[in-house]
Amino acid sequence: MNKQLEKASFMGMLVTLGIVYGDIGTSPLYVMNALISDAGKMKNISPDYVIGSVSLIFWTLMIVTTFKYIIVAMKADNNHEGGIFSLYALVRKKAKWLIYPALIGGAAILADGTLTPAVTVTSAIEGLKNQRIGPILFSNNQYDVLIITSLVLIGLFVIQRFGTGIIGKLFGPIMALWFVFLAIWGVINLLQYPLILKALSPYYAIKILFSPANKVGIFILGSIFLATTGAEALYSDMGHVGKKNIYATWPVVYLSLFLNYLGQGSWMIIHANDTAYRNLSNINPFYEILPGQWRLFGIVIATFAAIIASQALITGSYTLVNEAIGLKFLPRLIVRHPSNIKNQIYISSVNWLLCIVTLGIVWHFGQSQKMEAAYGLAITITMLMTTILLYQFLKDKLSQGIASVVSLFFGTIEIIFFIASLVKVIHGGYVTLIIMAAISYIMWIWYFGNKRREHYEHESEYVSLLDYREQLQKLSKDETVPFFTTNLVYMTKIKDNYEIKRSTMYSILDQEPKRAKVYWFVTVNETSNPYESNYTIDMAETKNIVNVQMFLGFRKAQTISVYLHQIVDHLVNQGILEPQVPKYSTQKNRKVGDFKFVIINEQPSDLMLNNQISYLDRHLISGRLYLQRITASPILWYGLEFSNVVEESSPLFIIREKDQYLVQRKIYYNMSNSKKND
Repeated sequence: MNKQLEKASFMGMLVTLGIVYGDIGTSPLYVMNALISDAGKMKNISPDYVIGSVSLIFWTLMIVTTFKYIIVAMKADNNHEGGIFSLYALVRKKAKWLIYPALIGGAAILADGTLTPAVTVTSAIEGLKNQRIGPILFSNNQYDVLIITSLVLIGLFVIQRFGTGIIGKLFGPIMALWFVFLAIWGVINLLQYPLILKALSPYYAIKILFSPANKVGIFILGSIFLATTGAEALYSDMGHVGKKNIYATWPVVYLSLFLNYLGQGSWMIIHANDTAYRNLSNINPFYEILPGQWRLFGIVIATFAAIIASQALITGSYTLVNEAIGLKFLPRLIVRHPSNIKNQIYISSVNWLLCIVTLGIVWHFGQSQKMEAAYGLAITITMLMTTILLYQFLKDKLSQGIASVVSLFFGTIEIIFFIASLVKVIHGGYVTLIIMAAISYIMWIWYFGNKRREHYEHESEYVSLLDYREQLQKLSKDETVPFFTTNLVYMTKIKDNYEIKRSTMYSILDQEPKRAKVYWFVTVNETSNPYESNYTIDMAETKNIVNVQMFLGFRKAQTISVYLHQIVDHLVNQGILEPQVPKYSTQKNRKVGDFKFVIINEQPSDLMLNNQISYLDRHLISGRLYLQRITASPILWYGLEFSNVVEESSPLFIIREKDQYLVQRKIYYNMSNSKKND
């Protein structure tokens, strides 16, 4: 991590405003609208209802965002990185069952994230209805809103491949202006009904849950929860800006948000029974508190804020997927670095899948109010899973008693929010649950398919590399065998006691012996440190057999060819390997010879017919192999697309049933006396 981010600075805080608070910062666009929908119509809104609702917002932001995430969760940083996957990597060695909350929580946050760009951009664009822009009067047609929203979102997804370095520099100033705008108009409107400041008391938050003024009871918390949905994203973005900058900016952001909620609440109380509003159920107080031409300015800056929030969500999704790949939760996908900005990545398949799903949500629901009804359900699941992982972290850092009290406190609140959000299932929450289930299924197949495959691998499939050490040394010097390459590299796992897949040794010795100067066996181990990058070397007491164990963090690129060239250069300089000076080369003083990489692809040819493997395990293993085939190939994954690569096929594993063996009955052979013997 950049050392400049370990302390708060003006520029650091400005960047933090642009990166971290997009999601939670745009919540004033739709939270109060959702509360009007809960009431039915504006005429059903009373001062008690509004004051109680705003009080619930204040204390939800205080307890969930401030206490849980800012104060507690951000202490659980994994080498300065945050988020549910980084937290899992930090505690996963404590208990095997922690994999389940990590998988469920990760799938939930990815699923719920598809709604963020849809609901924020649609909410912002809806402000254009019946607005005059110069000589043009914008229509009241929702289809116009959907078309403009779709064009904005498509444009946003298109530019991802080029990186967001240039526009990213504008994010901080724009979001700073956004929060100032929220605060100013919040104060102007709350002064018209100062009694709304009673919302600071928790008494009114509790009272409204049981008040007859609240027609939906505890289910009002489903709408209140929308105010804090960006808290998990805030924790995930910690590594981009540094926790000190978040500590310094959150009080200002919190104050700006709450002032705006107070202003919107004041407007709702004052205008609840106005003839123009009393029978309306779909009205956005955020725009209504803005007079005259300020509304147009509000629409413009809200649209920019919504775009920034969507951008933060999109890049956050790349980061989450990249972490999931590193932790072996998701299949291999090609990760690009579109700009020189640290940590900025681009995953094409994720980008366009996210684009399709987001546009589908926009057109499926049609308006932001319906999207709000579905929004936030899955994120309550993520927060619960984070609390479970936090318990494990706090138990080791503090004590089991303190960890239990803290976790039960947050867990109870989140369970209540989850129950309150269940009503959203029938109002559109089923969409995010379906997406969440699909992502969870893929993670389940990929992770546990690999575990079940390892379970069925028999000892007979492994041999000791040391048993073939003498043959490999002789083969290197045997000039009767055609020279294959200087460095022959196998991307294969070497286990304890030099155990290696039999198919690897078969490839070298039996399938037309491959003579090389040096034989490399490379194992890539993923580590819990996000950016770890080191290796160990074991020469097995030879000069031509190298067991390389690479240890790469789950956020580290696997450019194996680049790493190996560095390793060879180091070993030659240390005198461990003989110089590999090529006879012909375009590079002066070159010490590293040529490479050939061998990738052995395992095929499931015998798997589906084997009755010794349970149906569930066959499903898991074959499903994982299918995902392997349709996602990034090992060549692309290991960064070998410009290297000399040989691909070979091998059975996944062979488990023979009794009836697969032949029993010898008779031998017939010819002799000079023409006798036949049994």
